[in-house]
Amino acid sequence: MNNRHNKEELIITYKKLTEPDPEILNILNQWENDPLLTPFIRPNRNKEELEAQVFMSLESFNKRLDHHPVFLIYADGRLVGEMDFQIDPDHLYKKITGTAWIGINIGESTARGKGIGTQAMQYLEDQINNQGLNRIELGVFEFNVKAINLYRRMGYQEIGRIDDFTYWQGKLWQDIRMEKYL
Repeated sequence: MNNRHNKEELIITYKKLTEPDPEILNILNQWENDPLLTPFIRPNRNKEELEAQVFMSLESFNKRLDHHPVFLIYADGRLVGEMDFQIDPDHLYKKITGTAWIGINIGESTARGKGIGTQAMQYLEDQINNQGLNRIELGVFEFNVKAINLYRRMGYQEIGRIDDFTYWQGKLWQDIRMEKYL
């Protein structure tokens, strides 16, 4: 675990998850099915998919851990989010070998807007850089303005858009693809 402080003097720590933990899995599944979070963390083709409950099993959680690193985000000792990266996944917009695809979720609403996401992204970038990778790509839904602004402040640049990517509020939205070189 690494300690860092943000503007509200929260102690932010990170823990690489190496073993599937049923308690952690339960929390991740709660976040995945939170109707306030679902539109922001997974693409949905229609209203039915948006409203569907999706649960990761312990077996699929274990497979996820086998394929890419998952880091838990704690604020003052309380689990508030998770992040991960994959190396060269098929869904990259630019198929450049040695690219990390990242995902981040601040699952606890009380932890949002406190600078935790910025610090977590910096930590994740350090982990990726330590792996010898120098390019990061991500996707963010066009309605997620706060995340887009965060990524831009951190040096990510838009490289493309995918139309009709996810459903929310009665319509289909674009996925904005962004990249950063470390």
